[in-house]
Amino acid sequence: MIQVNVSIMGQPYKLACKEEEEQALREAVAYLDEKMCAIRDAGKIKGTDRIAVTAALGVTAELLSTKTPEGPLSEMTMAEVHQKISAMHAVLDTALAPQEKLF
Repeated sequence: MIQVNVSIMGQPYKLACKEEEEQALREAVAYLDEKMCAIRDAGKIKGTDRIAVTAALGVTAELLSTKTPEGPLSEMTMAEVHQKISAMHAVLDTALAPQEKLF
């Protein structure tokens, strides 16, 4: 585990994560900071806790809108979908590698 210093709405936070997850954590922090600052700057909601809850609801709505109620990917998270696509790319790269040498 590593310690990562970040800032959300100007407030510093020290977060722990696995080294290989640092970039994803920083991207999540940047996304959340952008959402929370936009809510704060709109001026309709006061208080960091209310801004955080409003941002969380917005992000949750975005996440839920990406899920489909049925189909082959309905029970998978986006991370699992990305892993599956990466695995498919690896299989295709392996299958096409001998063909590329012919051209």
